[in-house]
Amino acid sequence: MQIEVQKPEVARRAQAYIKSGRFHDNDELLTKAFDELDEKAPEPIDPAALRRKNFVELCDPVRGLAEDLDFSRNPSKARPLDL
Repeated sequence: MQIEVQKPEVARRAQAYIKSGRFHDNDELLTKAFDELDEKAPEPIDPAALRRKNFVELCDPVRGLAEDLDFSRNPSKARPLDL
């Protein structure tokens, strides 16, 4: 298989990597590039995870986590009325 590079800038960059000693040839450079792409590929999405949830189902994982918090207003920190 033969790969033809259309853009001179891409060919120049590939040659620069090879001349620098970072890669020995085009095959090694492409192998590294493909490996990087494979590592960054997103995980396949499970179709069951895409099922729409209603609001109650969405909030179920956090139900009861804030029961010990007091959300009542503290009157001592209220803004003074006699401005």
